Amino acid sequence: MLNSATRIGQRQTWWCAGLRPHELSHALSESAPAWAEYVERSTSLPPSAPAAGRDPAGTGVTGGHTSGGAAGTADGSGTDWRQALMRCLEPLLDSARQDLAAAGHSGALAEAFLHRLGLRLVKLAARTLVLELARARDRGELAGDTPAARFLDFTHRLVGGSELAEFLATYPVLARVLGESCRQGVEGHLELLVRLAEDRESLVSGLLAGQDPGALTSIEPGGDPHRGGRCTAILTFADGRRVVYKPRPLELHDHFNAFVDWLNAKTALGIRTVRLLPRDGYGWLEYVVHEPCADLAAVRRFYHRQGALLALLYVLDGTDMHFENLIAAGDQPVLVDVETLFHPSHVPTTALGEDPAHLALVRSVYRTALLPLLVSGEYGVADVSGLGGDTDSAASMSVVDWADAGLDSMHLVRRPGQTHGAANRPMLDGQLMEPRDHEIAVLAGFRTAYQAIARHRDEFLGPDGLLAQCASDQIRFVPRSTHLYTSLLDESTHPDALRNAAGRSQLLDLLWDADESLHSIVPFELADLWAGDVPLFTARPSSRDVWASDGTRVSNVLAMTGLSAVEAKVQNLGDIDEHRQTWLISASLATRPEPIRHGSTATRKHLGPDEPDPARLLAAAADIADELMARALNRSDGAANWLGLELLDDHHWAVRPMGAGLSNGYTGTALFLAQVGVLTGANKYCELARDAIRPVPQLLEALAGDLESAQLVGPGFHGLGGISYGLHRLAGLLGDPELDSWLTASLELSERLVSDPNVFPSYVEGSAGGLAAMQAIAGRPLAGRLAERYADHLVATVEGGLRGRVAADHGFARGYQGIAWALGQYGVPGDRYLDAARAATDLDRRNEPGGNGWCAGDAGTALARAAAGVPADLNAYLRTATERPVLADLSLCHGELGAVESLVWLSAREYPAAEAARRRRAGLVLAALQQYGPLCGTPRAVPSPGLLTGLAGIGYGLLRLAFPQRVPSVLLFEPTTGSACPSRRLTPQ
Repeated sequence: MLNSATRIGQRQTWWCAGLRPHELSHALSESAPAWAEYVERSTSLPPSAPAAGRDPAGTGVTGGHTSGGAAGTADGSGTDWRQALMRCLEPLLDSARQDLAAAGHSGALAEAFLHRLGLRLVKLAARTLVLELARARDRGELAGDTPAARFLDFTHRLVGGSELAEFLATYPVLARVLGESCRQGVEGHLELLVRLAEDRESLVSGLLAGQDPGALTSIEPGGDPHRGGRCTAILTFADGRRVVYKPRPLELHDHFNAFVDWLNAKTALGIRTVRLLPRDGYGWLEYVVHEPCADLAAVRRFYHRQGALLALLYVLDGTDMHFENLIAAGDQPVLVDVETLFHPSHVPTTALGEDPAHLALVRSVYRTALLPLLVSGEYGVADVSGLGGDTDSAASMSVVDWADAGLDSMHLVRRPGQTHGAANRPMLDGQLMEPRDHEIAVLAGFRTAYQAIARHRDEFLGPDGLLAQCASDQIRFVPRSTHLYTSLLDESTHPDALRNAAGRSQLLDLLWDADESLHSIVPFELADLWAGDVPLFTARPSSRDVWASDGTRVSNVLAMTGLSAVEAKVQNLGDIDEHRQTWLISASLATRPEPIRHGSTATRKHLGPDEPDPARLLAAAADIADELMARALNRSDGAANWLGLELLDDHHWAVRPMGAGLSNGYTGTALFLAQVGVLTGANKYCELARDAIRPVPQLLEALAGDLESAQLVGPGFHGLGGISYGLHRLAGLLGDPELDSWLTASLELSERLVSDPNVFPSYVEGSAGGLAAMQAIAGRPLAGRLAERYADHLVATVEGGLRGRVAADHGFARGYQGIAWALGQYGVPGDRYLDAARAATDLDRRNEPGGNGWCAGDAGTALARAAAGVPADLNAYLRTATERPVLADLSLCHGELGAVESLVWLSAREYPAAEAARRRRAGLVLAALQQYGPLCGTPRAVPSPGLLTGLAGIGYGLLRLAFPQRVPSVLLFEPTTGSACPSRRLTPQ
């Protein structure tokens, strides 16, 4: 179709469709683009004979993942399905082979390169080829008695230049993608070989210890492609030794080595650096081998040094230190890629960018990605950090795969990806060591390095300091996650994106909508993506400008220079900052995946009860309030928030800025602070409470404009029900009428939500919590209407449960007990609501109790049955609740203070035995607090601010024990009581 004069005459009718509008404007006056010329040349070549050492059958190529029992081969002869598809694209590879030969490169090394290139072409073209396969099958055009034979018949129809030309004329964007991949691949490969030849003598005398390694035997590319497909590569020589090639400057890494040498001189840590051979615009590194540790002491040394490196990376604003950038060489953690030092903190132009806790997080040790970094997605959670990177763990995001590969029914499927971390973790006796178990060593190393830098900060600062030497180094600026770029590249291989440039642009142009602050660099991102590259931007520590991959300078992209940010950080090193960073280290290590039992075991049998003195309980609560004040992160205008540990699901925690929720967000923390402020008369707590809840109106407005997100928030304790109750209580405690309008907005938004039949209406997520909250908000007709709606929904849920149609978890928080409580408080004897409450307690009895706590234990069971009026042996429960040991944590959720809530509630309803049990438990809580401190319900009891599992809840529980008549239950959404803060600011600023 594209041969001779006909091809020339039709030039504009096939490749012009692969051009973007601004490219098309030049098409009439200029020759065909390079990729089109490459495709035309390739499809005009006669078929080539197999070169020496070339394996036309594809021997050695492993079969792909298949499903449904399909074999990984296209027929029974061992020919891989990828190889069969590669034969369709052979004319493109023949052109590449000729270009290599013209440069003097042939033989096994060239054929290995061509084979890798062929696999890449297959990956790029597979979706389109499989679509055409399905169409040919449906039209009955394929010959063969078996699915495998028909698959091979399809591939045979595309073998040859004219056949491939016909196919690519239908998909000109695919022609562009394939042509560019071939051109860039050959160019980058030849560039590497030329550089190796020029630098070989220096490599031998330097990185290879003066011994010639013999001939080059293999090149293993790795990492993301940039600047025309160029990427890092590992070169192996005849004697087995290796070196690493990087097509980017190494001056920054050289200076990092100098920082490590400086740190070693100050601390005797003995941290290993990577030997380098920098060249102009590229360089060579020694290949670092993953080696096991000799003993446990070596493992501790590894993590001690890891902590020190973490401090250095924190000070130098390093980021992106994920598991692929770290090698565990015995007791040495070796960083092999440090191109993101001095990295500016990109702050999005959203409400998140105004959150002081978010700002603190992106400027902390957490941003290095060396600490556990959990990435969640459709297939779960994966740790991609330098300390983590678990082997054999499902990655959070899906990858494209093929079912029935090699058959005419071949089709695309998605499956969880796999992380392949291992080389970053120390190994002892064949087992990878768990970083969580070496927290002490990490913290000790961090403190050693941090304090050394703080003591000698003058050597870092000034015009002749260590930092100034890096001012002109090239650093990499990463404006968006690499995963976003690779996902766009992957999705842009869809056939609909390969027929014309408009189809592909529709997908890639989504970048314009992602972040307005990055609009100045989007054209360069698109140019890289159209070239098949992951976009690359560089910067200089002393400049606010960035440079695109083609060398174009984009002015004033950065808010401040990387150098000035690091200098300011070094100036501000001190005890407060060190304490915050070490908390983040402990909190991050605690998020490492491990079995989490959502309950609190009883372990402290030896504690004797103290006298439950209300003054002592109040003093203990005030101490916790002071701790929260110290942990608060404030903006210059007074806005405040906290960093905390948040439970993502039943198995994974993450370090996050606190959201607005009552349960573990700033609304709940503010409620505790306001309550302790009223009881102590200390207005400082009320002021911080006001500052913490400032974002609520903006959040409610945003949710009102995005009902899909509001639906995810839900009406329960964690969601709008909890926020509404918190605002109702805070309006009274703070004496601030402005909060009434916020409450109105929350209730109006709640009214717009619809019940999701796929979500159980539990206390924490759904209508049960909404009903309890609305009952507490008295005097508002809208709250009354919502309560009736929620109650009716709960009755229908119970009826469905009685018919075996609605299953639930056990317990108060997520089971039928929470429904029983809410309906029991709402109903009256003889009505359907109280009948449903009693039925709900019976439904929940079918499950085994889960400990002694409120959320899923016998405390919640007792509350639900008492509220529903179900006969129960309260004496047996009270006897157990009185005599059991103190639970392992003091949290409201599943710890001691949640477990005693039932005793406080029962004692207020004239159960004398409950009051005696409450007093005993109060004394035990005081004793536990004095001996162990306020242990939170988080992994490893890491202090966290929140209400359900954190410090605020422990403080609130102490107030509840001290003053049960003045402090209503936040767990049960009791109505407000008491007075307002001693002084107030009517309108939050």
